[in-house]
Amino acid sequence: MIEELIVVEGKNDAQAVRRALGEVDILWTEGYGLTHEKLQYISEMATRRGVIVLTDPDSVGEQIRERIRRTVPEAKHIYLSKKDARSKDDKDIGVENASPEDIRRAFQFIQVERTEVKRAPIFNMDDLVRTGLVGLPNSAEKRRRVGRILGLGDANAKQFLHRLNRFQVSREDFEGAQLGVGGKDGKRS
Repeated sequence: MIEELIVVEGKNDAQAVRRALGEVDILWTEGYGLTHEKLQYISEMATRRGVIVLTDPDSVGEQIRERIRRTVPEAKHIYLSKKDARSKDDKDIGVENASPEDIRRAFQFIQVERTEVKRAPIFNMDDLVRTGLVGLPNSAEKRRRVGRILGLGDANAKQFLHRLNRFQVSREDFEGAQLGVGGKDGKRS
């Protein structure tokens, strides 16, 4: 059972998470309605029992996640891919659209930002170019697939690089994910 407070954007997201995980403690931000009082509560809960943030894989979700990250840097993060969060009619992207299986799978990849020691970045843009995660016609799709394997969600190249370093993904895990989706040309070995 998950003991941390799970933070989502809305009531429907909370219902989807509970369908997947059972009776867990959830707070929803009401989208941009994330008040100073809610941020204070999230910060207090992070100290008491921990917080896990699961927002929609869109720009609004990232903005909400960033507001929480600035106030509660010790918060843990979970990412769903846009594919997993897309509605059946392709008109909406959100946690509420994800299957219970996809939500449970995402919870296997809880990301913790390592802020206690500021290290030099492990990865740079050359790593993304070398592995075909940027600069090729299929790079966005390959980033999506590698992001799913690593639990980093969907991201453009700059954001993907930022997540690799912020969550201190190891070279070994990065290379293993590359093998999981194929080499530089995207073909499976």
